[in-house]
Amino acid sequence: MFERDFDIETESRRERVRFWLTIGVATILVGVVAALVLLLSRANDNYERSLGWQTQSMEVISQTRSLDASLARAEAALGRFAVGLQKEDGRVFEQQWGRARQYRVQLQRNVRDNPAQAKLVAELTHEMDRRGAQLGDAALSANYRQTVAAISKYHAAGHDQGLGKIDKLLTRIIDNERTLLRERNRLAAADRASLNQAMLLFSLLGAGAAVIAIGATFSLVRADAERRLARREQLAESDRAMQLEAAVEARTAELEQANTALRGEMTERLSAEEQLRQAQKMEAVGQLTGGIAHDFNNMLAVVVGGLELAQRWLSEAPDKAQRHLANALDGANRAADLTRRLLTFARSEPARPEMTVVDECIASFAELIERTIGDRIALTLDLQAADLTCLLDRRQFENALLNLAVNARDAMDGHGSLTIRTLRDEEEETAALAVQVIDTGCGMSPEVLERVFDPFYTTKPAGQGTGLGMSQVFAFCRQSGGEVQISSTEGEGTSVAMLLPVARAEDAADADGDTGEGVAHPTLADALSILVVEDDQRVLAATVDAVAELGHRPVACGNPLEAEALVEGQFAAGGGFDLILSDVLMPELTGPEMVAQLKQRWPELSVLFVTGYAGDASEDAAFGDHDVLRKPFTLSALDQAIRRSGDTRPGDGQRLAS
Repeated sequence: MFERDFDIETESRRERVRFWLTIGVATILVGVVAALVLLLSRANDNYERSLGWQTQSMEVISQTRSLDASLARAEAALGRFAVGLQKEDGRVFEQQWGRARQYRVQLQRNVRDNPAQAKLVAELTHEMDRRGAQLGDAALSANYRQTVAAISKYHAAGHDQGLGKIDKLLTRIIDNERTLLRERNRLAAADRASLNQAMLLFSLLGAGAAVIAIGATFSLVRADAERRLARREQLAESDRAMQLEAAVEARTAELEQANTALRGEMTERLSAEEQLRQAQKMEAVGQLTGGIAHDFNNMLAVVVGGLELAQRWLSEAPDKAQRHLANALDGANRAADLTRRLLTFARSEPARPEMTVVDECIASFAELIERTIGDRIALTLDLQAADLTCLLDRRQFENALLNLAVNARDAMDGHGSLTIRTLRDEEEETAALAVQVIDTGCGMSPEVLERVFDPFYTTKPAGQGTGLGMSQVFAFCRQSGGEVQISSTEGEGTSVAMLLPVARAEDAADADGDTGEGVAHPTLADALSILVVEDDQRVLAATVDAVAELGHRPVACGNPLEAEALVEGQFAAGGGFDLILSDVLMPELTGPEMVAQLKQRWPELSVLFVTGYAGDASEDAAFGDHDVLRKPFTLSALDQAIRRSGDTRPGDGQRLAS
C-alpha cells in the first residue's frame, strides 16, 4: 500500500513536472515566436524603407533630368520667340518654364530630408528665379514686338553666368543622388538579407513546432518548401532591381542625348542670330548715313531759303518777312525733331500730349506738306472731323503726317494726287477719329506690307530713307492710344489710316495748360538772379541774352569749376542766386555733379538743367527732382521753365544765406 502511494505520488510529481515543463516550453516558444515576429516586422520595415529611399532617389534623378529638359526647351522656345515674334513660341516658353518650376517644387519636396541636396536645390531655386527674370524681360520685349531689344536681352541672358551655374547645380544634384542611390541599393540588399534571415529563422521555429505537433517529416518538407519560395522571391526581386536599374540608365542616356542635341541647336541658333544682328547693324548704318543727311538737307533748305527771303523782304514787306522767318523757324524745329525721333525710337522718349483740334492742325500744316511733296502732286484736304479733339503730341502727329506724305510722294514718283481725309470712325467700340492719307502711287506687294512697320526696313534706294518713318508712325499711334491700318493694291495706290481716340472731358483736364502761354516779362520784384553755367561760349552768350530778354538778371559762367566761387562771391556781396541754370554734359565736371557740390553748402538752391541729350529713364534719374529743359528750346519754353523752377525759391525779397 505504501509502495502504491509512492508510485502515485511519483507519477503525480512527474505529471506536475511535465505540466510545468510544457508550460515553460510553451512560454519559451511563445516568447521566441514573439521576438521573431518583432524581428521580422522590423526587418520588413527596414526593407520597405530602403525600397522607398531607392524610389525617392530615382524620382529625384528623373525630376532633375525632366527639369533640365524643360529649361532647355523653354530657352529654345524663347529664342524662336525673340527672332520670329510668334505668340505660339511665347506660349511654349511660358508652359515649359512653368513645368520646370513644377519639377523644381517636386524636387524640393523629395530632398527636404537631405540637407546637402536641399541646399543645392535652394541655390538652384535662386538661380532659376534670377534666370526667369532675365528671360521674362526678353519675353516681355518680344511680346511688345521689340525685336532688337528682345534678341539683345536673350543674347545677354545666353552669356550670363547663371546658365552655367544651373547646369553645374543640376549635375551635382544628379551625381549626389546617384552616390546616394548606390548606398541605398547596398542597404536595401542588406535589409533584404536580414529579412530573409528572419523569415528563415521564423520558418525553422515553425517547422520545429510542426515537428512536435504533426511530425518531423511534414515539418522538414514545409521548411524546404519555404526556403525554395524565399529563394525564388529573392531571385525575382534581384531581376526586378536589375531591370529597373537598366531602365533608369537607358532613360538617363536618352535625356543626356536630348540635352546635348538641344545645346547644339542653341549654339547654332545663337551663332546665326549674332550674324543676323551684325548684318542688320551694317545695313542700318548705311541707310541712316544717307537717309538722315537727305532729311537734314531738306530741312536746312527750308531754313536757309526762309532766312534769305526774310532778309530780302525785311525792309519792303515786314509781314512777308515775318512769314518767311516763321517758316525758317519751323524748319529748324523739324531738324531738331529728326534727332528727337531717333532718340524716341531708341529710348522710348515720353510724349508731350496736349489737346489738339485735328482738323485745324492739319489745315495749318498743309502748307509745309505742299512744299514737301512738290508742285506736281495735287494735295486735297477732306476734313470732316469738325471740332473733334484728341490728346496727342502735336509735333509727333505732324511728323507722322509728314512721313506718310513723303512716302506717298516717293510712291507716286513726284506726280499724282494725295488726299488727307479726317472722319469719325463709327466702327470702333470707343469714339475714334480716323486720319487717312491716300495716294495714287505704285502700291505695295503683300511681302512689303508684312514688313512695312519693321525698323530700318525701306524699299527706297540707298541714301534716300532711314527705314524709321513707318516705325515712328506706328509708335506714335500706339503711344497715343490708337492704332494704324493700312491697305494697298499694286498699281493703284495705298491708304494709311491713323485711328486716334477722341479726347474725353477728363483728358482735357489732365492736358498741359502751359503750352499756349506767351512770354511775359516779370516785374522788378519778380525778376530772378540766375547763374547760367554753359561750357559752349556761343550757347552761353545766347542763353544769357535770352534770360536778360525775359527780364531776369543773368550771371555767365563758362566753366563749372568756377561756379562755386561765383555763388560764394554773390552771397558774400549780400546778394544770392534764385536759380542755377546749368548744362548737363560739360568737360571736367557734369551739371549734376556740380549741383551736388553746391547743394552741400547751399541746399535750398533752385536748379534748372538744360540739355540736348535725351537719355533714358535711368539717366534722367541723375537730375533728381529738378526740372529739365530740352535743347533746342524757344523763348516761351525757357520762360515757362524758369517760372516753374523759380517757384521753389525762398519768399519775395529773401536770398539764400551761406
